[in-house]
Order: sequence, then structure tokens, then C-alpha cells
Amino acid sequence: MSLSETSRPKTSAAKTSEVKTRPTVFVDGASGTTGLGINQRLRSQSDVVVKAIAEDKRKDAAAKRALMEEVDLVVLCLPDAAARETVALVESMGAAGPKILDASTAFRVAPDWAYGFPELAPDQADKIMKSRKVANPGCYPTGAVALIRPLVDAGILPVDYPVTVNAVSGYSGGGKSMIENFESGHAPSFELYGLGFEHKHLAEMQVYSNLTHRPIFVPSVGNFRHGMLVSVPLQLDTLKGEPSGADLHAALARRYAGSRYVSVMPSDNPAARSGRLEPEALNDTNRLELYVFASDKYRQAVLVARLDNLGKGASGAAVQNMRLMLGLPEA
Repeated sequence: MSLSETSRPKTSAAKTSEVKTRPTVFVDGASGTTGLGINQRLRSQSDVVVKAIAEDKRKDAAAKRALMEEVDLVVLCLPDAAARETVALVESMGAAGPKILDASTAFRVAPDWAYGFPELAPDQADKIMKSRKVANPGCYPTGAVALIRPLVDAGILPVDYPVTVNAVSGYSGGGKSMIENFESGHAPSFELYGLGFEHKHLAEMQVYSNLTHRPIFVPSVGNFRHGMLVSVPLQLDTLKGEPSGADLHAALARRYAGSRYVSVMPSDNPAARSGRLEPEALNDTNRLELYVFASDKYRQAVLVARLDNLGKGASGAAVQNMRLMLGLPEA
């Protein structure tokens, strides 16, 4: 008795035809924090096929090239030097090469790469969708740029304003050695770092905020795994038009109206009433919350962004960008 059509083993050609109806993705560096987060998110997305490379072939250029010729998009979760090498390999493939989404800092301010913050400007998502090379943003700049850029575009914050950005992140943002130090009990409960004024996120923070001067950036790390707060203090009387806190809130609200992932929190939110905000509330999401804390009495304001440094600050943003690049709907 012959097998039925539903139970008969599919030929190789039939399998290829079936799979090719869905876009294919290769995550290069899937064992790192960002790569693991991307793969975890992709497990729930049935409209994407994820391909992997054998562990013993990870550094085999020929094997990697062969795999990349089969996929529509490669996500690079690699150190900067390795990312540059892989991008060169893809570019040598010409039309056979996949689209590239790079999560390193290697190309974030490169002029021929699209910056992967879809909410940056009204046309940014379209730029990402049309680009073959997209740089995934850093976690700190995601919060800082989200707060600063709309005020610059609105003419409220001068482009030469002496911006200061303060931030605290969970320790997972520091990579394997920092994670081991905290989880083994050898790290302090809290520390400032990057005090040499050379933090790798400063360039994109300045460029995509449209500032003419480098911000003063003071990052810190706390004894919690993930979550993040990014804050920007402002003296209202030094801004154009001497705006109120309500004016700042309105400018942010206009920029992100209708956004799925970025929310400008109402002025009477619980954090505004308590004067407190904790960093972990958005963990395991791709959401970004923006707050305006202001005193018209003292003419001062503090803008705050809250996000998951592994979500909208890394893996969540990567999946959002990946779907745009592949022409898939938001998930």
C-alpha cells in the first residue's frame, strides 16, 4: 500500500520550496548574551527560519560563507574586529550575500549604514526596511537619543547645548567577565565607570541626537541582571523659548505618537507622584518608556528613559529591525 500524500516523505526539492516561502536568518555569535536573546525571541516567530552553523565550523570562513549564501539576512553578534571581517566576507559575495544586521559598535556611525532605531525620525523605519546594512543601536544611546533628538528637532534644545547623560544598567550589559564577577559575588553593589570620557557609545549618542558637542556621559552598573535607566537633566531657562515641563512632554509625545514600542508616560504617572523610578519594570520586553520630571517652580527638568538593556537595548531591537529588513509585520 502506498503512503498518502500527507505521510509520504518530502523530497529535498519539496522541502526547499516549502522553507523558501519564509525568510531565512543566521545569527552569527548565537552563544553570546545578545545572540541568545535573539534566538529566544525568534522561537516564537513562526514566519522566520533560523539556520545555525556547527560549533566546530564557527570560525571556518568557507563554511560560514556557504551558509550565508543560503540565508536572506545575517545578524552579527560579534566583537567589533570579527564583525568587520564578516562584513568584508559578505561584501565579497556581491549579490549572493545576505542583508546584514550588526549588533557590534563597528558600524554605528558609518555613513553607508542605516541606524537601527526605527523611532529616530518619521522616515527611519523606511530607511531600515530598504537598507542592506543596518547597525543595531547601543542600549545607552537608545535611551539618550530617544529623549534628546525630538527636542533638538523641535528647536527646543540647541544643537550646541552642553548635554549631560547619566545612566545605570544591569550587569548583563558588560559581557561575560562582568556577569561572572557579579554572579560570583566579586563585584561591588554599584559602581560608576567610563570616567575616562572614551565610552564606545558616545559617538552614536552625539551623531543621532544631532548635537555638535560630545555629551558628558556618566554610566554606572548595579547589582541586578538587566534593566536600565537613562537620564538627562536640563535647566529650563537655558533652553530656547524657556519652555515648561509640559512643553518638553508635548514635543516627545508628538514624536512618538502611534509608536508600538515607545511610550511617553503621562505627567500624572505613579513615578511622578512618588518621585521614584526603578530600572527593571520593562525586563523581557521590547518597550521603551520616556518620562518628564519637571519643576516649573525651580525651572528644572530631568528626562528619563526606561528600557531593558537586553530588550529594546539589544535583542528586542535586533528582532524589530530584522523584521523590517525582511518586510515582515511587527510581532
